Amino acid sequence: MFAGFFFYRTDHTVPSLRGEMYMKKMFVGNLPYDATEESVQAMFSEYGTVRSIKLAADVFSGKCKGFGFIEMEGHEARAAIAGLDGKTLGDKALRVNFEEPRTSRGRGRGRR
Repeated sequence: MFAGFFFYRTDHTVPSLRGEMYMKKMFVGNLPYDATEESVQAMFSEYGTVRSIKLAADVFSGKCKGFGFIEMEGHEARAAIAGLDGKTLGDKALRVNFEEPRTSRGRGRGRR
């Protein structure tokens, strides 16, 4: 038989979703090879606060591989996508969109 123990919250507060930020991760492609995290952050900061930035860099030279990921708050990220997707930087049109989850690539045989 149940012993009759009760667990309850003594503060009687209900957790609120207010004040929490919903971060969105964006993919940025077609960056120039001389792009730096500082230059890309300056470009995106016109649309809001950049929470994190990670550019893919070559292991040996340290130069940008032409793409990266940026994290911003939801409404700021949407504004950045609307303003920067297709914008010409250097001789390339930037590609900016929300990150899509990677799909399973399967378990191929690999090289022999």
